Amino acid sequence: MSQDNTGKPKRGLKRPIEVVRAELLKDPETKKIAEAVSMKLEDYVELVLKYAQDKDKEAEVAVISDEELRRNGFNPLSSEEAANILIKGMKGELPGSPPDFEASKFTQDKASTAGKPSLTAPPVGGAAPTGPQDPAARQELMDQLKKGSSGGNRP
Repeated sequence: MSQDNTGKPKRGLKRPIEVVRAELLKDPETKKIAEAVSMKLEDYVELVLKYAQDKDKEAEVAVISDEELRRNGFNPLSSEEAANILIKGMKGELPGSPPDFEASKFTQDKASTAGKPSLTAPPVGGAAPTGPQDPAARQELMDQLKKGSSGGNRP
């Protein structure tokens, strides 16, 4: 018994394509990206699915002259405009790009950390602990530190 699966298997979607298509069509981020790349939402979703179904598929790049772009109704970007777009993309400022960490709306649930020690939590009452306020108790602690004693009731 031999299997006819000698070629490299396609790596693709693990869920039904109809489900993924419906999710993409409803997703507001997908709509923003489609608008940003000047594509109809349906066409953009089909393009995404084409690459999602075959992870080994290489992106297609076409180099077109500025004159040909103008003939087809596109205004080509200057080098400076293209550089600004790349910089915005790296900063997460383009529609559909991952948000910048500093701009994240992430907040840690305070209830889950209540009563637990934290190295970053602000001190209670806004002031850092300073040790015993009683001068005698403070001096006793300092003496124990100098002697190397743990301060316990050991002989």
